[in-house]
Amino acid sequence: MLEDRTLADALRSLHASLAEGRLAQDEALHATVRALVRRASTRPLRSHGPSAEVRQARELLEAAYAEDLRADDLAEAAGCSRFALHRAFVAAYGVAPSDYQRQLRLRAARRLLAEGHPPAEAATRSGFADQSHLTRWFKRYYGLTPGRFVHAAR
Repeated sequence: MLEDRTLADALRSLHASLAEGRLAQDEALHATVRALVRRASTRPLRSHGPSAEVRQARELLEAAYAEDLRADDLAEAAGCSRFALHRAFVAAYGVAPSDYQRQLRLRAARRLLAEGHPPAEAATRSGFADQSHLTRWFKRYYGLTPGRFVHAAR
């Protein structure tokens, strides 16, 4: 049993991320390593503010939200390490890149559903692994299933 709550939470997130995309897995691994470093470090970790690199990563996410991007893909586009990018992205936008990507996917799926596309097609076109993956996140964010959203939108 771990007494360090931050480290324990990071390890739980790392385990849960195994069912998610590569970007979420990379971020969970980063959070776990960061928690380990913080626990062993005697100096506080620096945080970075908004930058051109972060904006470039955000632009890539917006252009390719349906793709299974890796943290390394974003870091390469931004021209910095994936760890520095993650810290700066969270500092700038208040969410991790994978969470931002998920929000973009959910908005796209919601738009497709409102246009009359079936949930399975909306899931695939917006970057979710399948309809159940979309349903789980859609309900978590919007409080109702895609099917109920379609009925309410009519």
